[in-house]
Amino acid sequence: GELQPGEVVYCHAPPGYSTYGADGRPRICRVEKPVYGMAQAGRRWQRSLFPWLREWAFKQCESDPCVFVAERSISG
Repeated sequence: GELQPGEVVYCHAPPGYSTYGADGRPRICRVEKPVYGMAQAGRRWQRSLFPWLREWAFKQCESDPCVFVAERSISG
């Protein structure tokens, strides 16, 4: 997924990296691209997946907007 224009996300330094700067304050990182495992990763995936599902004629359920249904006829 991608961050939206103007969207800024910060996180703590990952394990193995120095967690405190030279000034003794906790170090944070600015996220360039969301990755799997981040709190925001699911939303980024949703922004990519939902338009694709709609493009392929899947219908979004009104009762649960995370569920999509495709009706297909089987010709024999």
